[in-house]
Amino acid sequence: MDDSKMVGGKVKKPGKRGRKPAKIDLKAKLERSRQSARECRARKKLRYQYLEELVSSKERAICALREELEMYKQWCTAMDQGKIPSEIKALLTGDDQKPPQSSSTKTSKNSNQS
Repeated sequence: MDDSKMVGGKVKKPGKRGRKPAKIDLKAKLERSRQSARECRARKKLRYQYLEELVSSKERAICALREELEMYKQWCTAMDQGKIPSEIKALLTGDDQKPPQSSSTKTSKNSNQS
């Protein structure tokens, strides 16, 4: 009888265990490695561009918020001196620079209710 064994319905032959060495062309393997490196560099470049754009947009938002904060500080300083800035008066009276169409519809609605 030969040295093969039956395991799970399959015939196994004695010999070395594990993977057989792959007979891949060395040049093809090297080219795949180069291509992979090129793709990796391209992804890295795109990632850095995205992050730079993100930082730039966040910096613009910070500048806008600082300007708004400065405006509020000026309003507070003026109010501490007893002056009411015109912007605050407009907010309190509801006259915040709306387009003329919305104010005309407002007056027509008010006249219909009277």
